[in-house]
Amino acid sequence: MPEPVLSLKDVTLSLKGNAGNVEILHGISLDVAKGETIGLIGPSGSGKSSLLMVMGGLERATSGSVLALGRDLTSMDEDALAQFRRDHMGVVFQSFHLIPTMTALENVATPLELAGDKDAFAKAKQELDAVGLGHRADHYPAQMSGGEQQRVALARALATQPDILLADEPTGNLDGANGEAIIELLFGLSEQRDSTLVLVTHAPELAARCDRVIQLRDGLIDTQRQAAE
Repeated sequence: MPEPVLSLKDVTLSLKGNAGNVEILHGISLDVAKGETIGLIGPSGSGKSSLLMVMGGLERATSGSVLALGRDLTSMDEDALAQFRRDHMGVVFQSFHLIPTMTALENVATPLELAGDKDAFAKAKQELDAVGLGHRADHYPAQMSGGEQQRVALARALATQPDILLADEPTGNLDGANGEAIIELLFGLSEQRDSTLVLVTHAPELAARCDRVIQLRDGLIDTQRQAAE
């Protein structure tokens, strides 16, 4: 069998809270294949967003191993992690995280510029076109609707042609119509680019679009099931 794109073994995560350490994840082991779409579901506080952050090296596992494309994220320093994410991962957050002083085009071009791409702005324009926002390239986030901002965030995440796309409640701040549009773009574009997609969601219809649904409860994998036909 080919090596998994993501491989977690006995991963734990504990974070410091006001009352001391809080155990978030309890020994999670999970493999994700190339091109697979994974939906992480579960009640609030079950650890699904924390698991996604660990997969992306945005939270460092307390113990266990996290391999992405065969590289151990737990052994990397912050600079190496940032470079690895820049080169191999795209992340979409619920709250967009666009830079307010930059236009849509500049927001999308930023990761390309950081990677030293001389064609950053031309490629950024292509990505905005791909999400239907080429005509909004010169607009700032405050001049755009929530749905438009999330499209820009998706274009930015996909601009570097990432091997792995991580999405944390990508439709959580959107109404039904805008949420559906983002779902179609998210799955359509990640499939076109052959990206592996892992997403956190509370929406059953979104989870049902995935190849596999993993339910977390109290920091543990509760159930796994194949979802898509």
